[in-house]
Amino acid sequence: MSGFVFSEKPISIESGAGATLTAENGTEYLDFGASYACTPTGHCHPDVVDAIQEQAAELLYVQGSYPVQSRTDLHEKLGALAPEGIGNVWLCNSGTEANEAALKFARSATDGTKIVAAKRAFHGRTAGTLSATWKPKYKKPFEPLLEDQVEFVTYGDAAELEDAVDDETAAVILEPIQGEGGIHPAPAGYLEAARECTEATDTALIFDEIQTGIGRTGDLWACEGYGVTPDILTTAKGIASGLPMGATLCRDWVAEAAGPHGSTFSGNPLVSAAANATLDVVVDEDLPGNAAEIGGYLRDKLTALDVPIRDVRGEGLMIGVEVKRGANRVLRDLALEHQVLALPAGRSVVRLLPPLVLEEEHADQVVTALADVLAPKAESQS
Repeated sequence: MSGFVFSEKPISIESGAGATLTAENGTEYLDFGASYACTPTGHCHPDVVDAIQEQAAELLYVQGSYPVQSRTDLHEKLGALAPEGIGNVWLCNSGTEANEAALKFARSATDGTKIVAAKRAFHGRTAGTLSATWKPKYKKPFEPLLEDQVEFVTYGDAAELEDAVDDETAAVILEPIQGEGGIHPAPAGYLEAARECTEATDTALIFDEIQTGIGRTGDLWACEGYGVTPDILTTAKGIASGLPMGATLCRDWVAEAAGPHGSTFSGNPLVSAAANATLDVVVDEDLPGNAAEIGGYLRDKLTALDVPIRDVRGEGLMIGVEVKRGANRVLRDLALEHQVLALPAGRSVVRLLPPLVLEEEHADQVVTALADVLAPKAESQS
């Protein structure tokens, strides 16, 4: 007997193009989840498809100790696009691997052992990153983890963060905007305070941009919008338009002191080709600019709705709509009644992470759908 270790949605997807997914029965769905922000260039962008097909015809895989052009190009491209000063690049296969590497690099490069993380944070599902993840439901089945080495602080409370960071701290790891935790942008001054207290204690500051990076928030990297540069930045999800890749970017002092680390499929030629094409599309088509423009338009429209919504928050095309009814019920109705696919972020937040090629007409479609789904209905008042 065989089966899956995760639940499947009742919609079988056959194809995708731009911001649209098509099911096997021919029904078209507007994709406002982008599979957790994994398709910034839209589904099957022709430039990305061409790059994958060309690379697949030449070389699918060779171990990382042999230089290949697509990987070399990606190292150079990512290093050039990284925030100034963190151009050293280590490639891997996922966000959790990128964060795991970041924590290991920080431990190797500092005299500390403690990790400071934030409540509501989500950093991955490997033993190390799960230890720095807040929600008990993800952790409890696998405990004991490394909890004794992690201290959690309230996200946004600069004083509490400063009190937690000391000479024993190896790293502070933060999301510039918390994703899984409910789409909570960092309050004004918080990331600056994190930068100051980590510099004062020779602690590595890690920004987890697994979800916020690659243009999603209106800047190529969310930290650029805050004007704060970390020592280590992690990215994944959208970096290769849905193919499995992650990256850990770091400053020279971290790279020079990082201990031995590796990954069998790190920067394999095929995924590197996809990532190169993805980054070219993101930059050449100014998808961060489109995310800022359409995201602002969408947030304004959602805020103006006269339906039960507690809050609309986020940056660019990373938007959380906090509703007064269960988010999963809202998502079900959006899919079944309006052919709109979105994501939860906790029990009461509908998370919108559409492809960055979104147009105003798509935004209008989702606003109309949410207005209908959230409108009070007579049968729901009993």
